[in-house]
Amino acid sequence: MKEKEYKLIKKSIKGDKKACEKLIKKHYEQIYRTAYLYVHNKEDALDIVQEATYQALISIHTLKHPEYFMTWFTKIVIRCSGQVLSKRKNIVSLTDGILLKLDSDIGVINDDSLYLIDAIGKLKENYRTVIVLFYYYDYSIKKIGQIMEVPEGTVKTYLSRGKSALKKDFEKERNYG
Repeated sequence: MKEKEYKLIKKSIKGDKKACEKLIKKHYEQIYRTAYLYVHNKEDALDIVQEATYQALISIHTLKHPEYFMTWFTKIVIRCSGQVLSKRKNIVSLTDGILLKLDSDIGVINDDSLYLIDAIGKLKENYRTVIVLFYYYDYSIKKIGQIMEVPEGTVKTYLSRGKSALKKDFEKERNYG
């Protein structure tokens, strides 16, 4: 972590709203992408970012270790994403309308990327969370365990089962697609 960012985090914890705003702006794109990977649509992802930002602003004083700011903030985003998904009671599949929007929301992506996004979206929430944190954020098993509040062994199990589920999905697609 850079010294400048560390100082911003320390100021934010002490109540400096401008410092907190700078931090959130700095990490906005990463947080938005995380939310988008969960809900698969721009509007819900923006709502999640807004809610997570609000929760971060009102509770930043509870952050005890500034070096874990992104871990803490990501945990808030995941919790907010889970709340949105539980309100829906199901995961949105990629329909033609959503596929057309993906080009404008994320940028140009190929068929394999679309299939992967859809396949990750179909995973159980715990598996999806571990896959996103491990492969997208490059978080360690230990850090993921801290975020999810589960033992490292559980994280490894979720990662293994998530990869197995993705592999089965891809093999099924290759054989029948």
